[in-house]
Amino acid sequence: MCPHRPACPTADSPDHHAAVIVSAHPEQGWSLLCNGTIVFDDTGELLPDGSVVAPLRTLSHALAA
Repeated sequence: MCPHRPACPTADSPDHHAAVIVSAHPEQGWSLLCNGTIVFDDTGELLPDGSVVAPLRTLSHALAA
């Protein structure tokens, strides 16, 4: 149901982050994409089907050594 041309990638596409932001709430740390994905500032995601994508975490160089 994306009204954009070309259409935004679907939530299950590898490039789903390329979808247009339709509602941004930086004060709360999240944005809603046209494909129904909610993306969070910490890189976590909530997909339209209710599944969760955990935030990407990296080890500190001090901890990795």
